[in-house]
Amino acid sequence: MSVPIDWANVDWLYVVLLAVFVLIASFVGNLLSFYHRGFAALLSAVLFAIIFVFWTYYPFHVPFLPKTLTTGNAAVTTAPAPPPVPPAPVKPSNPITDITPPKAQ
Repeated sequence: MSVPIDWANVDWLYVVLLAVFVLIASFVGNLLSFYHRGFAALLSAVLFAIIFVFWTYYPFHVPFLPKTLTTGNAAVTTAPAPPPVPPAPVKPSNPITDITPPKAQ
C-alpha cells in the first residue's frame, strides 16, 4: 500500500504537540463527564478546539514552539506573474469605417 505523503516534510514537533493537546482534552473531558463516553467525546472535542484556537492565534512570541503547520517549500518565493497580454483588436466585418453623415446635396 503506497501513501502519497512526503514523510520528510512532516513537522513532527507540531504533530506531537497536537497529540498532547488531544490527550489533555480527552483526560479532562473524561474527568468532567464522570466517565460517560458520549459526553466525554463531545467535551473532549470542544476542549481540543478551544486549546487549538488559543495555541494557534495567541501571540506567544516563543520562537522554538511551532504555531502552524509549515512545509519546507513555503520559504521559496516566486516572482510575480507578468500581466496578461491584451488581445489584438478585432477588425470589424463591416467595410464602412467612417461614421460621419453624408453631405446634404
